[in-house]
Amino acid sequence: MDGPGQYEPDITQGIRCIDDLPKPKIVKRSRNYKNQPCPGCDHRASRVKTVQRTLHDLGDPSSGRPCDIILTYSQHRCGHCGSYCKANTDDLALPNSHYTHRVVSLAVRLVVEDGLPYRGASWHLWRDHRVFVPWSTIKNWVEAAGKKSGIDYRK
Repeated sequence: MDGPGQYEPDITQGIRCIDDLPKPKIVKRSRNYKNQPCPGCDHRASRVKTVQRTLHDLGDPSSGRPCDIILTYSQHRCGHCGSYCKANTDDLALPNSHYTHRVVSLAVRLVVEDGLPYRGASWHLWRDHRVFVPWSTIKNWVEAAGKKSGIDYRK
């Protein structure tokens, strides 16, 4: 009797050298603005410089490649009050995070709702979604998503 499908082992299993892993698919996003309102005084803040940041997103399971988002955003200085601000990138990821909201919410859901251990959730994210997240990072996200935290990872 045949089953629903044939088991195919993970193509990355047993790879020891990081250079042998599949290269990520690069997606470019921009939050680069010439001017934006100052959050402190609502005057016009002019762009001082642009910065790039790499975010790891859920990969493509059909091609077996991870996905990295290269986010270009602008930093601004208000001529009126002298304060500095950045273009808003909160729709993609939390400040100083290396992972998108989609990765964080999936990892937390795997542990909290599905009951996977942290290491199992880390392996699941790599095997099925081609995004590597250390299990200790997942543990920090789950603990931060507790009742005492004001952070909502379910975006």
